[in-house]
Amino acid sequence: MLKNNSNSYGWVAILIHWLSALMVIGLFALGYWMLTLGYYDSWYRLGPWWHKSFGITLLLLTIVRLVWKLANATPKPLGTRLEQTGARIGHSLIYALLLVTMISGYLISTADGRGISVFDWFEIPALITSIPQQEDIAGAVHWYTALALVIIAAGHALAALKHHFVNKDSTLTRMLVAKRSQSNND
Repeated sequence: MLKNNSNSYGWVAILIHWLSALMVIGLFALGYWMLTLGYYDSWYRLGPWWHKSFGITLLLLTIVRLVWKLANATPKPLGTRLEQTGARIGHSLIYALLLVTMISGYLISTADGRGISVFDWFEIPALITSIPQQEDIAGAVHWYTALALVIIAAGHALAALKHHFVNKDSTLTRMLVAKRSQSNND
């Protein structure tokens, strides 16, 4: 089952979700580690190259994810009305923080007018370079939104575990395994 239904996410949504989660964790860890590198460290230039390449990949994946989300059904939320409201707010915050973090990363990387090489396969051009103190402002935004993203994502994971172990509902398992709906054979 590739598409979502009213009871479960499809394989496309599940794959995008877990790839995004791994990339967010990996990018945050790499970005944090890059702060410790000295100029003569062999990773001083290689670390940012990987970070930017995966960051652009995550941006493209997030755009695909948002389009997929708009084009597919979303499983009915489980839990109390308060939990459902919290889930909607949390998911919206995650999407907003993803986009702001990646756009600010783009603005840092292109502030000097150079594009971003993505795995040396293609280059994303520098389109906005005239914002005063662009690199510094975008750098602060990038750091704080990335930190907020990781914190909110951790809360998201804890909420899924709470649903699984305390509520004993299928909130977590439907993001692990795609299941056909009883009334819909998508």
